[in-house]
Amino acid sequence: CCLPNSFTEAMKSQPKLEGWDYHWTYYSGLAILAVGTLFVISSFLALGFTGTFLGDYFGILMEEKVTSFPFNILDNPMYWGSTAIYLGWSLMHASPAGLLLTAVVAISYTIAVLYEGPFTEEIYRRKQKGVKSK
Repeated sequence: CCLPNSFTEAMKSQPKLEGWDYHWTYYSGLAILAVGTLFVISSFLALGFTGTFLGDYFGILMEEKVTSFPFNILDNPMYWGSTAIYLGWSLMHASPAGLLLTAVVAISYTIAVLYEGPFTEEIYRRKQKGVKSK
């Protein structure tokens, strides 16, 4: 959720986008950052500590897959909320380096979702199947 210092330092050490260093860009970025923060925090609250930090990979499952807010709005709200935080921060600082790094983050999360999504679906499918057979 929180931006690493290296991200901020990379942005500060690079030139700003000419024509983007205006109030509208700053406030657009701030709004995107706020939405991203809402998704990240609400995801954490919905999943709890264990659900957030890969409990399912260690066999510690929730009673059922979480489908309440923010998961009823979009899949993987923590990933996309985090990406929105990076994007918002980049816009607030009119940083082309930040935008490029945000794209790298988004691509990384997209790849992670390709593997994690089917895994999560399968473990909860198996859990439901096991509960029904008891």
